[in-house]
Amino acid sequence: MATLSADFELPLRSFDLRLALDVERTVALVGPSGAGKSSVLRAIAGLVRPSGRIALDGEVWLDESTFRLPEDRRVGLVFQEYALFPHLTVERNVAFGGKARVGELLERFRISHLAHARPGELSGGERQRVALARALARDPGVLLLDEPLSALDAKVRVQLRDEIRRVQVEVGTTTLFVTHDQEEALAVADRVGVMNAGRLDQIAPPTELYARPATRFVAEFVGLSNRLRAELSDRGATLLGTRVSLLEGSLEQGTGAALVRPESLDVTPDGEANARVVSVAFLGPISRVQCRLDDGQLVIAQLASAAASRLAQDQPVRVDVRADAVLVVPD
Repeated sequence: MATLSADFELPLRSFDLRLALDVERTVALVGPSGAGKSSVLRAIAGLVRPSGRIALDGEVWLDESTFRLPEDRRVGLVFQEYALFPHLTVERNVAFGGKARVGELLERFRISHLAHARPGELSGGERQRVALARALARDPGVLLLDEPLSALDAKVRVQLRDEIRRVQVEVGTTTLFVTHDQEEALAVADRVGVMNAGRLDQIAPPTELYARPATRFVAEFVGLSNRLRAELSDRGATLLGTRVSLLEGSLEQGTGAALVRPESLDVTPDGEANARVVSVAFLGPISRVQCRLDDGQLVIAQLASAAASRLAQDQPVRVDVRADAVLVVPD
């Protein structure tokens, strides 16, 4: 599996994009619209020329004296819009990437039965499978995916997301995946980078990124977070009567807002009540319970639906926190 190394700067309309990133296995970049995610892919693919250095396993694509054109970089690129040739069959679209592996890739993406169909006869999910197969037909050193699933409906998106992960593991191609869908990034990637106005705020394995966010932006962008008032002392925080430790980057003294995930809150009808239930939203095996604390704060807890079924609107309940560590930011 190849290693892509990128360290470059690129002036954009709103800010300068500055990135230092090593990509091994699968890395996903997430962030709000306009954070610079797609510009990273364009720079790596050679569609724009930043200043800095880009190399794949020591093969230099960009430095002060070198700029390899897109066709001279070992890159497979898949866009949201598929970009298939409408007049060619599925088989010939894939063969346009490289003829040696057509049969294998049609089989791997489960589209062999569509070999003689044209793109206009395919569903969105089928067209995206063709686009992925064509990109891999080049036997690229790195596969670049630019929001490839955002045009698909929810069920097909999940199916194809899991398929991309399966194929990536089987084929072993180094992959850089850009998406605005956090769940998609956490499910597909070995490491996830969160971009904010042209910078990487944090890059880490999905579980670490979610449980131990390095900045307020990461904590609030990735997943849901409650903001609970916290009293700080001796490198710890007290919230809802529970003492917890602090993540690096937290305030250390005074009063702040602890960012607490919904699944780190317990809601029970037993014990001394400190809140009332506002609503219960059933989401299948889990439910989200919104409560108003006695001090007026609204919080959301995520519980097993079996436990949430014991709760009703306006019911007095006890809300407790069971986070082992929290990030505390200025309130």
